[in-house]
Amino acid sequence: MAYALSTRRTPGRIPAAPTRKMGTWKMAYADFLTALMAFFMVMWLVSGTTAEDRSELAQYFTETPTASSTTTIVANSEIPAVLKAIKSQPILADASENIEIAVEGKIIRIELHETDGQPLFDMGDGSLNAEGKRLASAAGMALANFRYHLSVEGHTDAFPSSAANFSNWDLSSARANSARRTLTNMGIDTARIQAVTGLAGTRPLKAGQPHLSANRRVSILIHTGSQSEEIRNMPGV
Repeated sequence: MAYALSTRRTPGRIPAAPTRKMGTWKMAYADFLTALMAFFMVMWLVSGTTAEDRSELAQYFTETPTASSTTTIVANSEIPAVLKAIKSQPILADASENIEIAVEGKIIRIELHETDGQPLFDMGDGSLNAEGKRLASAAGMALANFRYHLSVEGHTDAFPSSAANFSNWDLSSARANSARRTLTNMGIDTARIQAVTGLAGTRPLKAGQPHLSANRRVSILIHTGSQSEEIRNMPGV
């Protein structure tokens, strides 16, 4: 079967113009306005902070985490001030191998732990030794000017206690209470202490390594979301 093809146009008819997309520029313009609004919002927020606050935020976002000091910035304007007070203590700064700092939501955790070369507790009874008291006293000095509630935890490694009739539960509780006494001796109001807990070896500092010397430690928890959040006048904060 044959088909006849013709190029003849029908008189009076004009080929239809191709359909033009008319709305794409509106989407691009809307994206531009959104980005511009976000830019001005950021500039407005930045203009409301002091130069010191901007410097603190820049330092924490650019600081390289180390094994001895791990911090996470969260949306709490007072956390940088507490961290600054802790880090400004020369004793704590010089003892980087025995201290770790972490931020967990609204809780700042200070871990004072032993190393193979530097014990922090007396053998067998859980009391802080001279070095342990020195570090806990420095932490107490850093926190005495704040009104946040605190908790204290004591920990052991996974080895059984060498003292007769004195389990790791007893040992960890003794460590927590020894740290509590040191903190209150440095001016921490006893009403700020929410809990003193012995956890034995149930929460190793390094997951999967329950026998490390670093597991022999006390944890000081600062609850920055607690109700008593007033801060006394403190130089440099």
